[in-house]
Amino acid sequence: MRTYIGRQQAISPEDFAELALGTPIELWLGVEGETEEERAAREDAARDILTDIPNLPDDLIRIAAQVIEENPDLFDVIPLTRTSRRRVARRGVAA
Repeated sequence: MRTYIGRQQAISPEDFAELALGTPIELWLGVEGETEEERAAREDAARDILTDIPNLPDDLIRIAAQVIEENPDLFDVIPLTRTSRRRVARRGVAA
C-alpha cells in the first residue's frame, strides 16, 4: 500500500513525519554531532514556526493519538477502557 500526503509519497516513517509536519524532522529533534551554533539556529527556526502556527503542538498530539487509537497493532500499546464520568463519580472519586 502506498501512502501519499498531498502529491508526495511517504516511503518511510521519516518521510511521513516530514510531510505531515511540513518541516524536516531534524528541525525538531536535531542531529547527532550538531554544534552549539547549529543547535541555536535550529531552535530559533523552530520557535519562529511555533510563533506562526501556535496550535501545531496540540494538533500533532491529537493526530498522533488518533493514529495510535486507530492502529494499535502498529504500536506496542494496550487499549484502555474508558469509564464514564458518571460511573467514576458514583464510586466516590471526583469526576
